Amino acid sequence: MGIQFKYDISKEISERALEAIEVARKSGKLKKGANEVTKVVERGAAKLVVVANDTQPEEVVMHLPILSDEKNIPCVGVDSKTELGAAAGLIVSCAAVAITQEGDAKKIIEDILKRTIGIKIGGKK
Repeated sequence: MGIQFKYDISKEISERALEAIEVARKSGKLKKGANEVTKVVERGAAKLVVVANDTQPEEVVMHLPILSDEKNIPCVGVDSKTELGAAAGLIVSCAAVAITQEGDAKKIIEDILKRTIGIKIGGKK
């Protein structure tokens, strides 16, 4: 079945999302793992959610795009848990990561928003 996103996720957007995670890891704050990401999304504290498409069983993360959409938080898919974990600074794979404080990744997140849903941070088109 696969994880369903509200908009098409290109390889370029996925790569920008991984880049945003790497930058935010150094200058902002991240939450790692499906449970932690779910908590920050429910609180509305996430700025960007990134989900690994190869997560098995997919039920672990398939609620995140829907929940993110309800909270108006952008959610992007990437191909590999291994890549996602590495971008987050982990030596193990990771099913989901949320950026809670952008730090220097703010411009990258704005670029992702423009490419996916056509808005800027602050809700202006």
